Amino acid sequence: MQNLLKVAMPKGRINQPAVRLLQQAGFSIPDDLEESRKLVIVAPEAGMEFIMAKPVDVATYVEYGAADIGIVGKDVLMEENRDVYELLDLNIAKCRMSVIGLPDWQPSTNPRVATKYPNVASQYFRERGQQVEVIKLNGSIELAPLIGLADRIVDMVETGRTLKENGLVEMETMFDVTSRLIANRVSYRMKNERIQDVCDRLQSVIAGQ
Repeated sequence: MQNLLKVAMPKGRINQPAVRLLQQAGFSIPDDLEESRKLVIVAPEAGMEFIMAKPVDVATYVEYGAADIGIVGKDVLMEENRDVYELLDLNIAKCRMSVIGLPDWQPSTNPRVATKYPNVASQYFRERGQQVEVIKLNGSIELAPLIGLADRIVDMVETGRTLKENGLVEMETMFDVTSRLIANRVSYRMKNERIQDVCDRLQSVIAGQ
């Protein structure tokens, strides 16, 4: 069991596309990975051990070597700025980071922006010479402009349905987001052949899509 490749796998919306991609690359992985109550799942046929993690924690597990590789959204990498190798754009779980607000929003002095991504938001507005107060929230970001906590929000948008249902509009698209394959720096040296094999097999699937 010692030579299994440890993979930090995100729970939630990235999970199924990531599992499908690994299966298409020829790795024998169970379909119902996320449905298990186990937090560590061994897939000996694939030579992998999966650490089931919150998406925001994947890069942390990889940076500190608890996992050799991981699958994580570009949004998390930009916000967390972890010391990992970004190996491959997997081109899955596509969405975008946007500035969002009510349709009748007007610029004001000392505007407040609520977000799960304070570092990303601060840098974005700073680069545009706009002074804002950034408020970090962990859930239901859409609520902030509705109750007057913030003028605008910065959040991920996939379909835009939640925004529409709450009377919010996208004002600016900041950047597109996809999921990435990342590696621990030491693991990439010590297990280079195996990690490169995963990378190459995934790359050939993505190229064929």
